[in-house]
Amino acid sequence: MLEYSVRRLALGVLTVLAVTLVLFSVMQLMPGDPIRLLADPGRVPPHRIEELQRQWGLDRPVAVQYLYWLGNLARGNFGHSIISGQSVSVLIASRLPFTLVLALTSLLLHYLLAVPLGLLAAVRSGSRLDRAIVVITTALRTIPGFWLAILLMLLFAIRLRWFPISGYQGLSSLVLPVATLTLPMLGGTVRLTRAEVLETIGERFVLTAYAKGLGHRAVRLRHVLRNALIPVTVMFFLSLPWVVGGSVIIENIFAWPGMGRLLWGSITNQDLPVVQGIIMVIAILTVVCNTIGDVISGLLDPRVRIELEEGR
Repeated sequence: MLEYSVRRLALGVLTVLAVTLVLFSVMQLMPGDPIRLLADPGRVPPHRIEELQRQWGLDRPVAVQYLYWLGNLARGNFGHSIISGQSVSVLIASRLPFTLVLALTSLLLHYLLAVPLGLLAAVRSGSRLDRAIVVITTALRTIPGFWLAILLMLLFAIRLRWFPISGYQGLSSLVLPVATLTLPMLGGTVRLTRAEVLETIGERFVLTAYAKGLGHRAVRLRHVLRNALIPVTVMFFLSLPWVVGGSVIIENIFAWPGMGRLLWGSITNQDLPVVQGIIMVIAILTVVCNTIGDVISGLLDPRVRIELEEGR
């Protein structure tokens, strides 16, 4: 298992290096010039623009810029914002906690709702309750996030005045953004849990447990749910970076002071160091969560451990 974890970690490092190359290439291909956006060529002398380009290293060859940026990344230095001049690391550190609170709260609430609903739908498979759960959660998944956000704001913030409409004003400000992120995610996890429970119910070890005289409650909790939740547990870690990356629009709609809002503003202003820094944080988070998910899958599922031992 240790050897497998090391291999997954090495693969993750190679993945991050590949992401740096792709990300830097895409940033170079973006139209526009951040220096000319910052300093209007009609008002700023040409020699001043050239001086700014030298200051930010934009006059160097592209390959040199990439190696210089990669070396800074290895030291944990994401550079400085072209627009504000602040350290990118400081900017991200000030916004990342808000994004993580939003993402983790949404994920935890999502699984607390989706897993019981999926289990209930599987136990009552074929009934009206089963069909209602699947249809409603699937319908929620089809609703665009921005549209759901606007509906929730109109109803609960403007009409009923239960929650703040935007910004951060305490824990109550979390309710609407969390609901916007949580509701569309229910459909996938409910169907996954339902499918895994139905598949596990038909396994031989479950029939053996019933043959030994165990009751329905004991079999469902100790045998069915425990084994059916393995892929659901792994999916929790795989979903975290996607929720962080996908919260950009939601954070902007609710004026949430997170990393997604910072990313959107940096893209608009062509602040490339900030954009590169945020995307790298999301990429590293994705690799770390994928590695954790793979390791946990091997720890929880004996079949994975057997395959690893046979593959040595």
